[in-house]
Amino acid sequence: MSETPPNLFVRTADNVGRKTLTGIEEIGNGAPIIAQSVFWLFMGPRYGQPVRAGSVVVQMMEAGIFAIPILVLLNAAIGVMLAIQSIYMLKIFGAEARVTDGIGFVIVREFGPLITGILIAGRTGSSLAARLGTMRINQELDALHVMGINPVRFLVVPALVAMVIMVPLLTFLCDVASLLAAGLYVQITLDISLAAFFNQVVDVLSVGDLMHGLGKSVLFGILICIIGVVNGASVTGGAEGVGKVTTRAVVQAISAIVLTDMLIVYIATIS
Repeated sequence: MSETPPNLFVRTADNVGRKTLTGIEEIGNGAPIIAQSVFWLFMGPRYGQPVRAGSVVVQMMEAGIFAIPILVLLNAAIGVMLAIQSIYMLKIFGAEARVTDGIGFVIVREFGPLITGILIAGRTGSSLAARLGTMRINQELDALHVMGINPVRFLVVPALVAMVIMVPLLTFLCDVASLLAAGLYVQITLDISLAAFFNQVVDVLSVGDLMHGLGKSVLFGILICIIGVVNGASVTGGAEGVGKVTTRAVVQAISAIVLTDMLIVYIATIS
């Protein structure tokens, strides 16, 4: 007697349950990686396996310096877009002269770190996942174990340190680029000089606003690195599997950045 196939509700519930457990498992895999990274960063010299400064510099170049052109270009475009929309909305109330207040707050506290994090996730997070996935397929990670080299110290820690350093620096650079582009558009449209624009922005913003955005960018950098590492280390199925985990790493990193940003904004507004 053949068994009755499960109905649509049962299959859906089964798929949701499996994906939920997989997500929880990946989160659980990320926590030990962070702990091991902190351990090797500070305790590596005591065990004769320090984190190589050269590797950190290479990762900083790859994750940060080489990404500057595209980051500056897109953030400048977003700054102009915010200026256009802000002037259009404030004209309704005859308050377009106060456009600098909104632009300064939105860029420094929200759009600067958010857009920078998303772009870094698409560029560097995918690269990290693909590199580790390829190494796992080629059994290079197993070879590191055989040679007595801890893969977390050798591969993860340099990338993590580079992201923690470079993402806030890139965020600050992108803040300046966005504000400069927005200021140029405001100067052309409202005849407010660039110097007056930046003076108003400096008067409105505080050090806390700047640190709010830079603090979030540090967290975004950690999320991008850990998600890329977890996905790359869990690859299966050859080259096709590498492509799948690369795509999944980008999607998960961007989702984590947006949801984390939403949570931080909510906490900041109610505190």
